[in-house]
Parts: sequence; C-alpha cells; structure tokens
Amino acid sequence: MLLVVLVMIVVVALLAGVHWYVWRRLVRDVTAPGGLARRLGTVAAVALPLLSFAALSSGRADAPFWLQQTVAWPGYLWLAVLLYVTLALLVGELVRPVLRRVLAKRETPALEPAPEPVPETVPVTAPGSGALLTEEAGPEPAPAQPAGSTPSGEFTRRLFVSRVVGGAAAAAAVGTVGYGTYGVLRGPSVKRVTVPLAKLPRAVHGYRIAVVSDIHLGPILGRAHSQRIVDAINSTQPDLIAVVGDLVDGSVENLGPAAEPLARLQARHGSFFVTGNHEYFSGADAWVDHVRELGLHPLRNSRVEIDGFDLAGVDDVAGENEGQGPDFVRALGDRDRSRAAVLLAHQPVVIHDAVKHGVDLQLSGHTHGGQMWPGNLIADRANPTLAGLERYGDTQLYVSRGAGAWGPPVRVGAPSDITVVQLASKQA
Repeated sequence: MLLVVLVMIVVVALLAGVHWYVWRRLVRDVTAPGGLARRLGTVAAVALPLLSFAALSSGRADAPFWLQQTVAWPGYLWLAVLLYVTLALLVGELVRPVLRRVLAKRETPALEPAPEPVPETVPVTAPGSGALLTEEAGPEPAPAQPAGSTPSGEFTRRLFVSRVVGGAAAAAAVGTVGYGTYGVLRGPSVKRVTVPLAKLPRAVHGYRIAVVSDIHLGPILGRAHSQRIVDAINSTQPDLIAVVGDLVDGSVENLGPAAEPLARLQARHGSFFVTGNHEYFSGADAWVDHVRELGLHPLRNSRVEIDGFDLAGVDDVAGENEGQGPDFVRALGDRDRSRAAVLLAHQPVVIHDAVKHGVDLQLSGHTHGGQMWPGNLIADRANPTLAGLERYGDTQLYVSRGAGAWGPPVRVGAPSDITVVQLASKQA
C-alpha cells in the first residue's frame, strides 16, 4: 500500500511539473502580466488537468454516464495534447538560442570607424583677473543603465522567439492529435495476412478468420463506432469472426445499446468472443451473458471443433483476481494434437503457455501497437510481440493493433485495424 501511495505521489508531482512547464512556455512567456490572455491561459492550465482526472476516474467511481461522456472528450484529448505539446516544447528548447542569435546578428548594424571627437571649448575666467581662458570639455557621459535591466532589443527578441516556438509547438500538437483522432473516428482499416499451418488439411486451405480486438466501446466510442466495425468485418465475408477481448469500457447498463450492432455480424461458422482485461473492470460475467444474447459464442477456457482445426479460447489473465484466469488444461489439455489448433487469447504474454500446449496459431490484441508514439517503445518492452506475425517455436502469434482506442481517442503511428487471417495448408 505504501508503494502505491509513493507511486501516486511521484505521478502527481510529475504531472504538476509538466503542467507548470507548459503554462510557463505557452502562457507566462508569451503574454502580458495581468492581461486577459494570461488570465485565461492560467484558468485553462488548472481546469484541463482537473477534467483529465475526472475523465480517468468517473467510470471507476460509477458516475452517471452522461457525466462520463461530458468530461471524457476534453479530459482525454487534453492528455494527448499535453503529451505532444510537451515533446514539441522540449524540441523547441534546442531552437530558442539559435533563433535568438540569428535575430541578434540581423539587428546589429555594421561597424564603421568612429570620427575623432572634436574638443569643445568652454570659456573660463581666470581667478584674480578678467582674462578669458578656454578649457576643453570631455564627452558627455552616457546615462547609467539601471542594475538588472534587460536592453529593450533583447527583451523583444526573447518575446518574439517565445511566441514563435510556443505557437509552433501548439500547432504541431493540435495537428497531431487532430489527425490521430480523425483516424480513430474514421474506423479501422482491413489488413490481410496469410498464415501457413503444417497440420491444416488441404480441404480447409484458404479459411478466413476476421480478427478484431480492443474495440473499447465507452463514453467516447459508441454505437456508430461499433456499426463501422461490423460493416467493415461483414464486407470481408469471413468464414469465422474472432472478437479478441477489450470490447468495452463500462457496464452493460450504459453500453448495451452501443454493442447492439454486433448482433449483425455475419460469418459462415459464427462469431466467437474471449474476455480482455477491460471486461474485468466492467463486469465480465455480465458482458459474457450479453454478447451471448447478441449471438456471439464466448470461449471461456474452452474450445470447439471447426472443419479441419480446433478453435480454443482462454479468459484473460486479469481474471485471475476473480478466479477466472486462463486455464490452458481445460481449453486444450485433452485434445487430439494431430489437429491444428487456433487459440484466442487477449494478451500476447500467454504465448509461452500456448507453445507448451501445442497451439499452432495464437490470435491476440491488447497492445494497440502502442496507440500513440512514443508509447510503442513502452508497449514493445512489455509484450513479446507488439503487432503483426511472429513465430515462437512451432507456434505462430499474430497480434492485432485493435479497432478502437483506450483513453484519448487518438492513434499516432499505430493505425487501428481489423485483420483477415487466411489459413494456408502446406499440403495445398
């Protein structure tokens, strides 16, 4: 418990420091003291992180769904903008001194030889006589510069550079987040991957499995999002559909209507579902019952025989806290290993268990491909495969980047996808 508290303190302190830095560069350094722009910028610097905290906590606190929807858009989008504006400002720190030096050189006039000063004669009366004498007067001393003052030229240059760098950083961040949001709301693209399986019969060569993961229905992505996904999947005319976890971020009560389009999924051998870690934040048992009502077939540490191969599914590892984690013995323990086996498992980290149980192909999601650069660097270290197809011994692992987004509805460098996995027989 103490460790959790310390981590929270560090996180809060880090976020406070980042917000102060952004306020300093985007508000204090570019606005006049006491002006309206500075006051509004300061209010935003306080209100936006509060909205982000509300967006992150309102679901866990079981706040009314309308309130979750109200705070989700500004709160989550600000987190994305904060990431990219901070990165852009840090790059700007390297540019600032260069711009100031360039401007200073352009403003400094070329030096010319100064003319010799002409001595000025001042009449002086000699003491004790009326004779007039002349005395040379030295040049008039320049007025003293107040201690600690900045020359007006340098102040102007600093203000100009601050506004240029700050404006460029803000524009880059807003543009990046805007494009990433458009990519999510536009819907996932369809990828096609061919996977050869040594045990697959020739008669099943070309069998197509539409793999979709991480749809993340919630306060932001709702019914229209699920309808786009259903339309994209049905357009591929798959033989089987695999929904590989993280379907929702919320309760059946709030998100049941958003999930209704899933009832219109069409495939020759049906649609199958396994839990992801987010189902266990949202009531996994209730969602399993609901997707069954929608016509999907939950695979909870179980398997079914499809023409030519076994299709198995395991609960997500997050279910271990509720006694519902993956059970490979139940799902695969007594099967005929001469048949090819395809496993649905939300997280790629269970690949080593899949290898032990003779799985030929594991289909997973969870990683989002990192979702927002440079998050891919962290996700890549936390997962055996970030995205795509890789081999582990005799087992192949395919990881989808997912069809939605968690938190900010933004993807940068990791576009969403639905993948049609075409099984190939080596006997064909």
